[in-house]
Amino acid sequence: MNASDREQFEEFMTSRWAGLVRLAFGLTGDRWLAEDLAQTALASAYASWWRVRRADDPDAYVRRILINASKRRLRRRRVSEQPAATAPEAAVSDPTISVDERSALLGALQGLPPRQRAVVVLRYWEGLTDAQTGALLGCSASTVRSQAARALAKLRASGELGPDGAAPRRQAGGSR
Repeated sequence: MNASDREQFEEFMTSRWAGLVRLAFGLTGDRWLAEDLAQTALASAYASWWRVRRADDPDAYVRRILINASKRRLRRRRVSEQPAATAPEAAVSDPTISVDERSALLGALQGLPPRQRAVVVLRYWEGLTDAQTGALLGCSASTVRSQAARALAKLRASGELGPDGAAPRRQAGGSR
């Protein structure tokens, strides 16, 4: 890799790091594992940088690498996942979402099957379309919609989402 390519990759890496860690955290619920997955994805992207930079959407290419790394981790170990006690520090704080609501939502996401969790994270957290999400997960847009509907129904049934799709407000003292 020449100096120009290395510099181009470094710019790409530094600008995408936080988003990749956030995506990985949504998939795993573990901050340290999320950083490991993001690092793995970027290391793979570095190894095939010539292919990544020529892709139609380099961001989608690297997200796909990250999702595949997460799937390999699940296949290889088959260990149960434990939700993290706290969310990772965000580069920019979001004043509209309280820490309690975010923690409850992350806990609820960990109760979903891995494919439904991936659909919810990609569609609603990352803001991808059904087609983009389907391309990343290797399924059709209609499968993404049905998986999202099932996941949201499970979240509503567990009480983590209200009928309007918003997280219910919590009363002082932790009760609903």
